[in-house]
Amino acid sequence: MTATRKTDLLIAGGGLAGGLIALALREKRPDFDLTVIEAAPRLGGNHIWSFFDSDIAPEDRWLAEPLVCQHWDGNDVRFPGHGRTLAGGYNSIESERLDARLREALPAARIIHARIAGLGAGAARLTDGTRVEAKAVIDARGVGDFSMLDLGWQKFLGQLLRLETPHGLARPVIMDAAVDQSDGYRFVYLLPFGPDAVFVEDTYYTTTPDLDAGALRRNIADYATAQGWRIAAIEREEMAALPIAMGGDFDTFWPVRDRVPRVGMAAGLFQPMTGYSLPDAVRTAALIAALPDLSSHALHHALRRHARAAWEKRGFYRLLARMLFRAADPAERYRLLERFYRLDEALIGRFYAGRSTLADRIRVLAGKPPVALHRALAAVTERR
Repeated sequence: MTATRKTDLLIAGGGLAGGLIALALREKRPDFDLTVIEAAPRLGGNHIWSFFDSDIAPEDRWLAEPLVCQHWDGNDVRFPGHGRTLAGGYNSIESERLDARLREALPAARIIHARIAGLGAGAARLTDGTRVEAKAVIDARGVGDFSMLDLGWQKFLGQLLRLETPHGLARPVIMDAAVDQSDGYRFVYLLPFGPDAVFVEDTYYTTTPDLDAGALRRNIADYATAQGWRIAAIEREEMAALPIAMGGDFDTFWPVRDRVPRVGMAAGLFQPMTGYSLPDAVRTAALIAALPDLSSHALHHALRRHARAAWEKRGFYRLLARMLFRAADPAERYRLLERFYRLDEALIGRFYAGRSTLADRIRVLAGKPPVALHRALAAVTERR
């Protein structure tokens, strides 16, 4: 006999997007019954998520603040012809903290570790045959079908290194692009997690999500040697490929007939030029917690409208992504970012938060681009 469980709200996926929704509802609607289903043994997976202070609106900080594991005042960028320190605060969240907070907030019976065989607007069917029925379902399982979108990729492998001696970093290095530019735009990302602990990530903007883990591990070891660091231990490792959106039709990506509400990557809720989804995940979770009606119909309407509005507002970032991938040769792509990082710091902050003003957009596009002019014009005039 098939087992059946019931809940008011089922969140399919216990990663960043689903986890933040669960935390937001437990904080703002503590009597509301919700269940999280996650295939992995740990909620949140194996990730370090980071964000600038300016990425999250002050009214939403209540959701992100308890998860922050590291905060720094300022961050650096390095390019072959330009280096700079920016004053904006920077924060990192480790997935272990998200897992712990969710287990504190939710009864153990409301966290199900299982794979989902089928998902509909009113139920999930697990691979063991269990059926979980709900008044509403939210699909937060991560990357969906991106085949109808025009994408590049930001792919990376990161390691938390324990060093034999202090690394000497005072703050994060968001981009160290003063490295060999192979396989597309490349930079190294550094997070100092202690005097002798540093997270080092080798990152590429490329046309495919394929990742040679062995090569990136060797790159990290070579980078550490070049810095004069001796590695005592590798304490964690993560890898991923984030979509960089150059174009696509939202209504094809999320058809109206698909009645299961989506959040996160599967809803297109990520910054098209960076692939980062944390600011959107915070905004979406806060939105859901404030909704007066959490029925399936109301959630579908509110979340699809929210995701569609975000997609429509972000055409400028998709344009910049096209310029990066189509107007510049792979070894020269860093020049676009180097030029960008000479601009006003407040403009840079609004860019990462996805809130660029009209004046910002004009300023970013003004002047002669550091790429072939005819290719830049082709990227700008391409309809997407």
